[in-house]
Amino acid sequence: MEYYSAKIGALIDELARLPGIGTKSAQRMAFHIVGLPETQVKHLADVLVDARKNVKYCKCCCTLTDADICPICDNPKRDHKTIMVVETTRDLAAYEKTGKYDGVYHVLHGAISPMLGIGPNDIRLKELMVRLADVDEVIVATNPSLEGEATAMYISKLIKPSGIKVTRIASGVPVGGDLECIDEVTLLRALEGRTEL
Repeated sequence: MEYYSAKIGALIDELARLPGIGTKSAQRMAFHIVGLPETQVKHLADVLVDARKNVKYCKCCCTLTDADICPICDNPKRDHKTIMVVETTRDLAAYEKTGKYDGVYHVLHGAISPMLGIGPNDIRLKELMVRLADVDEVIVATNPSLEGEATAMYISKLIKPSGIKVTRIASGVPVGGDLECIDEVTLLRALEGRTEL
């Protein structure tokens, strides 16, 4: 049985498609949006369309940005000889919150997962290899999951023959956990206790 009109139902359905949003949250959001002044709703819609249209990958590290080069890669005060490899832009943000890492990043946008049909060519590994000309250390900070570990080992085997130091973030990050959900202290301990692969 339909509880809402077609237009409210359609809004709830679209909001419920967003990751982490269940039906109840989608209902709350839909009723909140419908109750907003029309100018605020239009502004929200414009911001969504503008972000979708103008956010792209950084030409250097592949994170999401609205410029050709993201602010981290563009910062001359960052240590460009140290690259931390992460799976997602959310993982990059989690490490930035620690305030203790001064190198740059490389975002893979995924991890190797043969079960899901995701191979090395499906993530941003080629772009990483291009960046290694003047690098001293690559810190592999993929998630401590089966896929993250497989990706870390693959990266290590690719890079080690070039003589570049390859390290892996230390334990402290629970197996099966996502970096974006872990507190800054745990992330900092994992970064400080990294080991060479």
